[in-house]
Amino acid sequence: MEGVDHLAHERSKAQFDVDEMKIVWAGSRHSFEVSDRISRLVASDPVFRKDNRTMLARKDLFKNTLRKAAHAWKRIIDLRLTEEEAKTLRFFVDEPAYTDLHWGMFLPAIQGQGTDEQQEKWLPLAYKMQIIGCYAQTELGHGSNVQGLETTATFDPQKDEFIINSPTLTSSKWWPGGLGKISTHAVVYARLITDGQDHGVHGFIVQLRSLDDHLPLPGITVGDIGMKFGSGAYNSMDNGVLRFDNVRIPRDQMLMRVSQVTREGKYMQSNVPRQLVYGTMVFVRKTIVSDASCALSRAVCIATRYSAVRRQFGSQKGGVETQVIDYKTQQSRLFPLLASAYAFRFVGEWLSWLYTDVTQRLQAKDFATLPEAHACTAGLKSLTTSATADAIEECRKLCGGHGYLSSSGLPELFAVYVPACTYEGDNIVLLLQVARFLVKTVSQLVSGKKPVGTTAYLGRVELLMQSRPNVQKAEDWLQPSVIVEVFEARATRMSVACAKNVSKFPSLEEGFAELSADLVEAAVAHCQLIVVSKFIEKLQQVIPGKGVKEQLLNLCYIYALFLLHKHLGDFVSTGCITPKQASLANDQLRSLYSQVRPNAVALVDAFNYTDHYLSSVLGRYDGNVYQNLYDEAWKDPLNESVVPDGYHEYVRPLLTQQLRNARL
Repeated sequence: MEGVDHLAHERSKAQFDVDEMKIVWAGSRHSFEVSDRISRLVASDPVFRKDNRTMLARKDLFKNTLRKAAHAWKRIIDLRLTEEEAKTLRFFVDEPAYTDLHWGMFLPAIQGQGTDEQQEKWLPLAYKMQIIGCYAQTELGHGSNVQGLETTATFDPQKDEFIINSPTLTSSKWWPGGLGKISTHAVVYARLITDGQDHGVHGFIVQLRSLDDHLPLPGITVGDIGMKFGSGAYNSMDNGVLRFDNVRIPRDQMLMRVSQVTREGKYMQSNVPRQLVYGTMVFVRKTIVSDASCALSRAVCIATRYSAVRRQFGSQKGGVETQVIDYKTQQSRLFPLLASAYAFRFVGEWLSWLYTDVTQRLQAKDFATLPEAHACTAGLKSLTTSATADAIEECRKLCGGHGYLSSSGLPELFAVYVPACTYEGDNIVLLLQVARFLVKTVSQLVSGKKPVGTTAYLGRVELLMQSRPNVQKAEDWLQPSVIVEVFEARATRMSVACAKNVSKFPSLEEGFAELSADLVEAAVAHCQLIVVSKFIEKLQQVIPGKGVKEQLLNLCYIYALFLLHKHLGDFVSTGCITPKQASLANDQLRSLYSQVRPNAVALVDAFNYTDHYLSSVLGRYDGNVYQNLYDEAWKDPLNESVVPDGYHEYVRPLLTQQLRNARL
């Protein structure tokens, strides 16, 4: 059956131009062409093979990852790839490696926090990979609470050096990727101490290993923290532990763009505004949101294709059974996830615009919108990563028993993805930051301070506290203005209620501590409003291609109405909608699932993922699942011998009642 497209019938039902949708998904024709060309380049290269990853022992997996990283760099140089193409190639190699932190954290930290002179010294070395860097912030005892870090950097004015030290066990750096075995350098975050005074946490460039023999330098203890969740997965990354025993570095290795220590040991602020850190933060978080749409779309692609291949029950008089994707229970779980993938893609696009806007404002020294940009990106990072982690697991369940196999690609995808809920800000901690900002914004309305950006709707608080949607039949829910108004009303009422309740406590801190669960829910409501409204804004643009906009509209309504259904308690208890209107929304949702059904496979084809990138027997483009599942089983190392190792020592004595004589 090789060469047969088992999903051809599904693809023939599509009511839109799939090639045009691919360009919408990619963001532009140029992005599509780069992505398509580079993904095929990676897929056709045997060095980048992935199908055996979950069967490799840790040492073999790690060595193979090093080989892939070196080969990727060689290809980038040989083919003279642009920075965009190189980044795309690393993305499609699809293996967590030390290079992720080198390019994604070490370089941006020096670019954002280093002076011009420091950048001139360190960036050329890093760009050529003559040094390999990581980002050493998190410690054994502190993660989210960065101000609680214990590593110290004490200035010695006599020698013009900083002494980096790990004073306690809990001050050990713990988790930085690339640190365990590979990084030669790190940006280390430590408490700056001059003349006995603690100036808080600052960044320092520290060499960790010799550039000759790769051995740790004197005073440095460094290693890997051990196996992590899942087979293969994130175990290709050398997350590390690092301790300093009074390690000395030159004074000019403190990142001094925002603040510096003079030769005399005086601590001073530079004339560069501290708010510059916002730029790096928005950049990192927009990347995380776009990664969420990639991981989610990948899981949804696998689950959708397999749901169309798999048949179960429903056979009439010996005829074919029903495709699993035709069951409403499958549609009501799968299609909202498909809609979420597109929703997160578009909000990620909008965050790219926001990053440009924030950068321009920083250059113009306009800091007015920065707190809102911080809250917005924090919330979207939290919302999209939590939803994606849950969705990958739901996709595994949607694939039944076969979804539990490593060859389905879903267990490893889940294990690789879930750390995103914790790194770059624990998701609950981030939502509490958003909630604080919302409560502050609401409390400042009285003084006439106008809310900006994604909180601008709070400026219409009186109207939104009273508004009722004009929904009398199911189709009335197919109006973008109605949906936005309802989501704005819910977010407003929850934020206002939180602000009122917090104000009843003797202190704000007591109120925040006691009402933290309510505050998290208000923050989620605000963030969901952002995603819904950005999806709707996207659809107000000109989108070419037959039927493309219609399909995106259906997905937009599914995303919004699914959230309404999921959080019905919020919408009804705050008086935003009536129970009758909720019921009508549900009727409309069911109708939308039927409209998406014939287009489902084509909508995931628009992601344009190669079989290599998907790495899933269940999600194969040709739908030839069963033969390949069968073939994959025989590749397992356990099947290399017919009689297993250990049979003669431990099983035969059992069968022959000779256990007494067995060597256990």
